[in-house]
Amino acid sequence: MAEKNYYDILGVKKDATDAEIKKKYRKLVRQYHPDVSNAPDADNKIAEINNAYETIRDKDKRAEYDAMLNNPFAGQGGGGFGGSSAGGAQGGFRWEDIKDQFGEGQAYGDGGFRFDDIFSAFGGGGGARGQSQQGGFRSQNSQGQDQHAEITVDLSSVYSGDDYSIKLNVPVRQPNGSVDYENKTLKIKIPKGITDGKQIRLAGQGAAGIGGGKNGDLFLKVKIRHADNIRIEGADVYQTVNVAPWEAALGEKINVSTPAGTLGVTIPKNSKSGSNLRLRGKGIPAKQAGDLYLTLNIVNPDISSESATKAYEQLKEAFAETNISR
Repeated sequence: MAEKNYYDILGVKKDATDAEIKKKYRKLVRQYHPDVSNAPDADNKIAEINNAYETIRDKDKRAEYDAMLNNPFAGQGGGGFGGSSAGGAQGGFRWEDIKDQFGEGQAYGDGGFRFDDIFSAFGGGGGARGQSQQGGFRSQNSQGQDQHAEITVDLSSVYSGDDYSIKLNVPVRQPNGSVDYENKTLKIKIPKGITDGKQIRLAGQGAAGIGGGKNGDLFLKVKIRHADNIRIEGADVYQTVNVAPWEAALGEKINVSTPAGTLGVTIPKNSKSGSNLRLRGKGIPAKQAGDLYLTLNIVNPDISSESATKAYEQLKEAFAETNISR
């Protein structure tokens, strides 16, 4: 049975769009990455997936690969775009195919053959990896693929800037062309003022290059971790703050622990629950600093004593003539 081609490996149709291919690739990486998968062949599987994706994500490489699949000899080589051209299972054509086409004597004799003849016999456009659309070979020194991951950082680190260490299972291309994974610890500087969803670029920390080419880059998407009473919109921070009824009614000054530190805040008299107090420039200290909004949540204390009960009764009497909208 013929080996799967790259479209089969990724589980997409041959006419799949770039978005469909990327979506399927990310799903497979989450499923088979050695850091999360218990499958015994996870390393080989993720290498196979990466190899397939590196080819068909690139417009030119994909065109060459499609040309190879349309070649009548491509079935003998399976889906092996990027492997050894003389090795049989992984190449776009096999040495046995060349001998069958030209004869062994011609292949080894003084007269020899031209690579142009081979390309013409095996479909012209894309029989071997590295072949240009004009029939010649292009450089094998290609840069490695960029990698993308996510890093979760504390909101306090975003306010001050901080150092983080992360452990990654990094793909490393071996001398024989295969890809193995090695554990690597990277130290990362979290820039002060970075906002949620922004990326940190680590040059040269992506996938290994081919044939001595440079490594790709690693892009870390920042996800900010914060308390449940906080939400973030861009560089603005919204924090819910509990206040007592008399603090909101009388307009008292309170101390609030915020991501920007402990701040003394005066609550406006007759404040209502849900109203916001805006503290300019106290949000995330980005290039244009955001604001901090304190959302007031009026909390009634529990009645747990006789004196507290009397206090509420007195309050009731004092506001007996007050009309409250229901």
